Amino acid sequence: MQNVDIRAATPTDREFLVDMLVEAVNWLPERNWSREQILANPAFAHYVTGWMRPDDVGVVATQPAVRPVGAAWLRHLTAADPGYGYVSDDVPELTIGVRQSWRGRGVGRVLLRAVLDVARARGTGRVSLSVERANFAAGLYAAEGFRTVESFENADTMVADIRA
Repeated sequence: MQNVDIRAATPTDREFLVDMLVEAVNWLPERNWSREQILANPAFAHYVTGWMRPDDVGVVATQPAVRPVGAAWLRHLTAADPGYGYVSDDVPELTIGVRQSWRGRGVGRVLLRAVLDVARARGTGRVSLSVERANFAAGLYAAEGFRTVESFENADTMVADIRA
């Protein structure tokens, strides 16, 4: 993997997080949903709407002299507005996006570990996510301690216990 720097996400990173949400949704080469389509869909938009709330946690990967290349963030969604990987109001849901040209280089793993470290330091005990089974990232999540807690037609909800 090429070296990347990791920094904390800030309120000014909202537009980049939207970019990374678009990357995450469009992980399949044949899927090409526009930024506008994704933001118009409440099931996706709530992952970035109002960024950065007090309980939001995120990290951004950057390559020196290059724009940011990926991000990972956690949001507490509620039963009234659940995410795809929702398990309960007290378990934040993970989103990771990496620019297509940077995938397969270990950036996702670095981001995942960094955001979980930040969450652990803030006292978070568990983290959830949703991943389509065909997505290469499913193997990453399993290797990093996420376990399937619910399965759907093409996707799984996974949870990791991150307590130290």
